Amino acid sequence: MDDPNSNFKPDESFRDSIATINEQGKRAWIYALQPKGKLYNLRSYASLIYLLVLFSLPFIKIDGEPLFLFNVLERRFNIFGYVFWPQDFYLFGLGMITFIIFIALFTVAFGRIFCGWACPQTIFMELVFRKIEYWIEGDSSKQKQLDKAPWNQEKIIKKGSKWIVFYLVSFIIANTLLAYVIGVDDLFRIMSEPISKHTGGFIGIFIFTSIFFFIYLWFREQVCLVVCPYGRMQGVLLDKDSIVVAYDYVRGEPRGHIKKNEERAHGDCVDCNLCVKVCPTGIDIRHGTQLECVNCTACIDACDTVMDKVGYDRGLIRYASENGIANKKKLTFTPRLKAYSIVLTILIGVLGFLLYIRSDVDATITRTPGQLYQSQPNNQISNLYNIKLVNKTRKDMPVTLKVEGVEAEVRMVGKPNIVVKSSSLTEGEFFIILDEKYITQRKNKLNLSVYSNGKLIKKLKTNFLGPMGNRNKK
Repeated sequence: MDDPNSNFKPDESFRDSIATINEQGKRAWIYALQPKGKLYNLRSYASLIYLLVLFSLPFIKIDGEPLFLFNVLERRFNIFGYVFWPQDFYLFGLGMITFIIFIALFTVAFGRIFCGWACPQTIFMELVFRKIEYWIEGDSSKQKQLDKAPWNQEKIIKKGSKWIVFYLVSFIIANTLLAYVIGVDDLFRIMSEPISKHTGGFIGIFIFTSIFFFIYLWFREQVCLVVCPYGRMQGVLLDKDSIVVAYDYVRGEPRGHIKKNEERAHGDCVDCNLCVKVCPTGIDIRHGTQLECVNCTACIDACDTVMDKVGYDRGLIRYASENGIANKKKLTFTPRLKAYSIVLTILIGVLGFLLYIRSDVDATITRTPGQLYQSQPNNQISNLYNIKLVNKTRKDMPVTLKVEGVEAEVRMVGKPNIVVKSSSLTEGEFFIILDEKYITQRKNKLNLSVYSNGKLIKKLKTNFLGPMGNRNKK
């Protein structure tokens, strides 16, 4: 029998428009059929774990510090219990570079698996809010009928109930997001104290709650199609070896309905359109990879169900690459995927190593502006310095300073020693006093070490100014 796909040419007209916009340029509402199947169940279990982690992280503390905190206002960040300050910005920069490279390599190798299995927008929309909608309004056909029905008692109760539940869930999400920014202690303070004391906080919660409510009630899949740049990035990043949710056109074309007692003269696709009906963005996966596809796998479950009913093999729609489908090869962990996975592992390892070697205390020393040097008794010269110390740990740290390589005295101004409080910044002034015999030029290089409890925690360099008359002394 000849290959039915030898003259197969995919229809490209679908690229002229998107499923959520009609010919008049207006919003075409998507009534997605509720998915059922193995992958949908796995995504539900994965999302349950994801949501438990997401909503519990702000409440987990290590020695009184939140496990995760992204306090942009105070420029303080806690990640896995470690406190990061603006002085650690280079780590943030390296982390962002690593993240961008990770996203690029991951997408080239594994497509948009993140979108379907880990993206907060997909998880909340498909596995939280849409489930609530199915529970209150029913499946897609009932939702469509309800929207077309007049505003009777049933419609008011169902729509009102859905809006209330949606808003409550949005309120919980907004508060959780705020807990990541200001911490749970400040969040509880805002919630327990009068509104007049935290007007800004209440306004922020109201705004974010309303934004989430608007997104999940009306904007929905438009976030992925219009706002999120990732769908457009995949057009540049994906190639024919990338793993995506794909339709096996070699096996499925030409399409045709099954008729009783008729010899099979077409491909395995029975043209039931169930893959389109369950798609939350309204695309037809049989047209190929599209920017609207979030790899939610709903079409895989729907197609597998139909294949089971008609007695065909599963996998007409599956995770595969274009080359894998064209060459009729099963999905394997190719050397290319192995190489990309190794690179991703190395990138994460490098960033982890930089985090591991990060110093607990960051110190900055500057000479006091407007001060040159001071003559002291016994042929000694002093310079006045300012010091800023940032304690990145959760313990108070006593700090001492020592000049290395020469005999010198470090004398603090106003207090005998420095104690840097936990997770805070401390400033101070001190003199470095040198014998004139060590001053050989106008600017003299000094090495200064910062110790805490006898342990070296930081090495610094500074200049020590001396009188011109000592520049030729040895």
